[in-house]
Order: sequence, then structure tokens, then C-alpha cells
Amino acid sequence: MNRIILPRAAALTAAVAILVLSAPLAASAHVKISPNTAVAGADIAVAFRVPNESATAGTVKVEIDLPTNTPFAGARYQPVQGWTAQLIIAKLAKPIKNDGVVVTDAPAKVIYTADPGVQIRPGQFQEFSLALDLTPNTGSVEFPTYQTYSDGTVVKWAQKTPKSGAAPDNPAPILYINDAPPANTGAGVTVAATDAATSTATSALILGSAGLALGVIALVLAVFAFARSRRV
Repeated sequence: MNRIILPRAAALTAAVAILVLSAPLAASAHVKISPNTAVAGADIAVAFRVPNESATAGTVKVEIDLPTNTPFAGARYQPVQGWTAQLIIAKLAKPIKNDGVVVTDAPAKVIYTADPGVQIRPGQFQEFSLALDLTPNTGSVEFPTYQTYSDGTVVKWAQKTPKSGAAPDNPAPILYINDAPPANTGAGVTVAATDAATSTATSALILGSAGLALGVIALVLAVFAFARSRRV
């Protein structure tokens, strides 16, 4: 009888351990803009937080597309140590009047390239800040972002987020102007707050999984002790 109980208990332990250890620990991070709301006609400063999601490669290039259908009147970038920035200005096919200002040339792209030996390494993130002039009078604008890794992989953060707010796998950062942000995002919420919530949830899941595993181990030890006492 004792010889049957122990193998069954061991099998139960193994099965539960596999379930616990195979549980997903956290959702992947996205490239985000902070703050994520603005007032039409205002000059604003925003930061793009770019996390490194690869376990083996570093991020060496970040390209951020700025809207040209509903453009900003101007843009300036904040220098980032170890990175070279290039601001690309595009001639608009048709001049656009923004808050009384006629815009004929508008910022279309900012490219950040890491200097030799510099990269956003696994487990790190980097913020890239922009000052944008005359926020367009529209519902919202997207900033498709392209992240290049040292192994040549390019991740395109360019998918549209539906009005329901259910984010796709690779959403483009969105700045909400006349439109309200989806219910699952806070107006002007900072990326740090979002990441902190994710970190808290991840920690809770890890601790819960560890507690379950310890509980199973304690149960098996109790069964083993009972079996030994029966043999004695």
C-alpha cells in the first residue's frame, strides 16, 4: 500500500509543478508615449519609452514616424547620450492651416541611431523625448515606431488600436487630442505607472505560484511521513 501512495504522490507533485512553472509570468511591454493626451493648438513635450524585449540582442536604432496628414508645425528632440538623432522634414503636398498658422513643411520622422558599442540591452529601456509645436486639431494621432535590434531584427510598432482599447500585439503609440483615451488607459498616464502595475501583477503571480508549489511539497512530505510511520 505504501509503495503505491508514494509514486502517486510523486506523480502529482510533478504534474502540479509543471503547471505552476509553465504559467505565463507577464505580458510583453510595448513602446508607449507619455503623456498620452494633449490639447489642440498647444505646444507639448512627450517621451517615447522603448523597452528591449529580446533576451539575446540589444536595440541599436529607433525610428518614430510623425503624422503628416494632421501634422505638427515643428519638432525638436532632446539629445540622448550615446545616440545620434536625425530629424526629417517633409514638404507637404498641400499646406495645412493649424491654429492660424499655415504649415508647408512638417516634421515627418525622427531617427535615433546608437553609437558604436551603445545599445538598449536586455532588461533595459530608453526614453526619447520630443518637443512638438501646435498639436493638430484632430481626434488622435499615431506614431508608428520601428525598433531595430543588433541581430538585424526589426519590430514594427505600427498596428492600429481599435476604439474598444483592446491593444493589438504591436500597437503604435497614440496621442489622444479631441478623442478620449480608451477606458483601460488613463488620461496623461505615465508609462512608469503602467509598468509599475505590470510589475506588481507579475510579482503577485510569482509569489502565488511559489506558494502553491511549497504547499504541494509540504503535502508530499506529509504523505511520505505518514507512509514511514505505517511501515514502522
